[in-house]
Amino acid sequence: MLYGGIDVGSLTAQTVIIEDGKIAGSRSIRVKPNPVDSAECVMGELLEELGLHLKAVAYTVSTGYGREQVQSRGLAQANVSEISCHGVGAQWLLPRVRTVIDIGGQDAKVIHMEPTGELRDFVMNDKCAAGTGRFLEVMCRTLGITLEELGTLSCKSKHPVGLSSRCSIFCETEVLHYLQQGVDRADIAASVNRAMAERVAALARRVGIEPDVTMTGGVAKNAAVKAELKRILGVKMVPCPVDPQIVGALGAAILASRMGGSS
Repeated sequence: MLYGGIDVGSLTAQTVIIEDGKIAGSRSIRVKPNPVDSAECVMGELLEELGLHLKAVAYTVSTGYGREQVQSRGLAQANVSEISCHGVGAQWLLPRVRTVIDIGGQDAKVIHMEPTGELRDFVMNDKCAAGTGRFLEVMCRTLGITLEELGTLSCKSKHPVGLSSRCSIFCETEVLHYLQQGVDRADIAASVNRAMAERVAALARRVGIEPDVTMTGGVAKNAAVKAELKRILGVKMVPCPVDPQIVGALGAAILASRMGGSS
């Protein structure tokens, strides 16, 4: 049996289809203005790639910001919060994981899982762009680099500078000031990643850190942020064995298999 998960976030949309306890395929796209359009597009592309029709998928769960709209349009039979989906997805991939740090486009979450697979606790920052993928996007635009270049560039830093503000708007002003002073962009990039990690580490301390620890979400691809989090929290970070950006959709697909009656 085939089961699907659709995760429509603020910046990207992902879908995963699983079969017989394995990932049959996954897809990720930049979101469209309407979450339903995003869901239709990302699922459509994956189904076409696999040579399948939507009717072949026995049960689908939607998650993310657009989860209720996706379900209401008949693209999913149920919807579940992204917190549960990221926790379930991460622990399915890495059974020893107890702490999941998920950094998305507009929020950051630290999720504490029980050994039984149940959610124990979580903390979430969704009131400010600082500490989210959106923060990094703004900083990259100011630096004139891509998100992909941010981590690589910061590794060349020799003298990181300080970013004193906890507000992304004021941080942007500080970055512009450093650029005008001729500060090396690598040093500024390193400081941006460090500032990001410090904000997320503060969240993690509130919920508590228990190994194993892993990261999910698009920011998990930024090696510099990951390294800073490891340093600040003093923990080892278990690498996600799949694209960390699809873990929410994967968790949704796993929950779909359970809801749909799979053993």
